Order: sequence, then structure tokens, then C-alpha cells
Amino acid sequence: MTDAPTILDTSGIHLYDQVDRLRAAGPAVPVRLPAGLVAWSVTRGDVVRHLLTHPDVSKDARRSWPGYQPFAIAWLTAWVDVVSMLTADGDDHARLKSLVGKAFTARRVEAMRPSVERIAATLLDELAATPPGEPVDLRARYAYPIPSGVICDLFGVPGDQRPAMLAAIDSVLDNTLTPEQATAVQQGMYAAMHRLIETKRAEPGDDMTTLLLTAQEADGDRLGMDEVVSTLLLMIGAGSETAVSLIDHAIVAMLTHPGQLATVLRTPARWTDVIEESLRRDSPVMHLPLRFATADIDLGDGVTIAKGELILIGFGAHGRDPLVNPDPARFDIDRHDRQHLAFGYGMHFCLGAPLARLEAAVALPALFGRFPGMRLAVEPGELRPLPSFTGSDVLTLPVLLA
Repeated sequence: MTDAPTILDTSGIHLYDQVDRLRAAGPAVPVRLPAGLVAWSVTRGDVVRHLLTHPDVSKDARRSWPGYQPFAIAWLTAWVDVVSMLTADGDDHARLKSLVGKAFTARRVEAMRPSVERIAATLLDELAATPPGEPVDLRARYAYPIPSGVICDLFGVPGDQRPAMLAAIDSVLDNTLTPEQATAVQQGMYAAMHRLIETKRAEPGDDMTTLLLTAQEADGDRLGMDEVVSTLLLMIGAGSETAVSLIDHAIVAMLTHPGQLATVLRTPARWTDVIEESLRRDSPVMHLPLRFATADIDLGDGVTIAKGELILIGFGAHGRDPLVNPDPARFDIDRHDRQHLAFGYGMHFCLGAPLARLEAAVALPALFGRFPGMRLAVEPGELRPLPSFTGSDVLTLPVLLA
């Protein structure tokens, strides 16, 4: 890299504006990440797709990042240091994916619908008890508990362990943490997962954590304990955060587009379009650290990513590219030929995508059916974004129920 890197905004306030500027600057642009790392930011839709399936792009830092030192950079732990299908290539990726893939088949995901419906109904009953005129935070009291409850149930996380575990996982997306804070989060994540493992060893259950431990005990040569811990971190984290963001953004979109909401309420099948348009315009993941070039990659326009250099893929930037989706900032459930990569592309496509879609498909119509006159308690511009360049969400979602 020869150009001075752009400092990537970690506040979340300028997330989309910065993505637009980076896209205009070239097929890949050097950016500076926390802890002084420099990576190539890729935000053009065609280049994103190209690199996500490129044979010379790897997810495995141990093999592809020269000088890599595991756990040396605390904020990267959940993205790079873990040993899971997120950070594996080839046969290792296929092996690790097969362990949890059976929990996310179409049949098994659909079988979770009654559980999602029960959680949503309970939360709506609690919301209905809110005194008239009192704002409620829908993120904390509805959008967040549904996915986190479902994924914790799936992995058998005891109720008393959930607060500490989810708090640590939530903090992974905060890119404004100091190195000391990031280290505390790193330690908290691993402590929570080891506590869960100890619990499940003592009291096995009909859950995914027990399944992983059974597989590890039966064939420890093929599945290491580090891989078990990393898989738990990945699945519990990704299985909650992405769906929370999806539900939050879809709620805001409907409350700020009353005409489209009226259409959806008349034709409930259109909730699918709300979900897909929310995923396109406000992808739960904007940038996903990190990928690594295993050979020089010529992108044209005088830009070459050299072997060993870091790559930061803009998944959310793809849906915001005007060459992919015209007038990309406009929310439109009638949009034709809608394209997005909110759940990834290629080998690393998110296993939990069907579950996230199911959770939103249950949560949204149930919420608006119960409170059709609901409105935002603040102006849309006053909603505070998650301080992150990796995730896209709001910190709180205050509404007035009606």
C-alpha cells in the first residue's frame, strides 16, 4: 500500500457516508482499523462478490497472515483468533460446518417457529402492561430477547449464565473500546463459554452444546476443544446479533414509511419484502474482519492487493452500491431485482440465515398486529447508532405503543 490509509469511523454515525466515499475512491482503499492495523476496504458490489469467492483470499489468519500472533489484538479475537468455520478454509471449514449444520436444516428451523411465537407472545403481553404514554425501548424489550432467547435455548445456556454471556458477546461489536476494555471482553467471552461447557459436562441435555461436546469426546483428534469453544462463540454471537439488528431496522423502516406499513398490514405476505429490503438497506453486518490475500490480486484501476495483506469486506456496502441497487438509500418493498449479501456469499454463507428470517417473520407481524398505532418516541435522526464499523444497529429503540 502506498496511499495514506483512511481512518475508519468507529462511531457508527457516519457509517453509510464513509462507505459511499470509500466506494468512490477505488475498487479497494486502505483503511486504518483499531490497534493501528491497515487493511484494504472493499465496498464496490462487484469487487465484494469477486473477492468472496476468490481462490487467493483466505479466512485463516494462522496460515495466511504473515507475523500473526494469536490473541495479541483483543478486539479481533471474536473475528480472527477463534478456530471455527468462520476462520477456516477448505476441508477444515467443511468439517466444522457439518457439526452445526444439522441444527439449521429447513425442517429443524421451521420446527423452532412455535418457540419463537411463544417468546414473542410473552414479550408482547409484558409490553401491553406499559402505562399509556410511557416510552418503551423495543430493542431491549422485544427485538433483543427474541433471537437471544432462541439461540440460548438451542445451545442449552442456563438462565443464570445468559446475562454475562450475552453482555460479553454484545461488546464485541463496540469498536470504540479501549485495549483494556477489549481485553476484558475477550476474557469474559471465554470465561462464559468454559462455564457453559462445564455445566453441560455435568448435566448433558438435548442441545447443541451437548452435541458438540459428545462429538469432541468421541473424536477429539478431529475436533479440538478450542474448536468447540470457538464454535459456541460464533453461533451464539452470530445467532443473536444479526437477527436483533434485522428486527430493529425493519421496525424503524415501517414506522417511518406508513404507506408501506399499510400495504403490509393489508397483505401479510409482504412482510417477506420488508425483511429482505431491511437486509439490503441496513445489513446487520457492514464490515466483517478479516480476510487475507494469499497471492497478489490485481483489481484494476492501479490497485493490487499484495500477498499477506489484510482485506475488509463491506457486506453491507454491497446492498448500498447504486450499481447493484439503484437509489440505494430509499426503502422500497416494491423494489425490483433486489440484491444483498447480508448473510454473506459463497463458502461462508451464514448457516443461521433461515433462523434469522424466521425470527423476523414471526416478530414483526406479531408486534404490529398487537400495536398498529405504535410510533417512534423520538425523531428518526435522534436514534443513536451502535458505535461500530462491523455491525449496524441502534442502541435503543424508544417507541410509544398504541
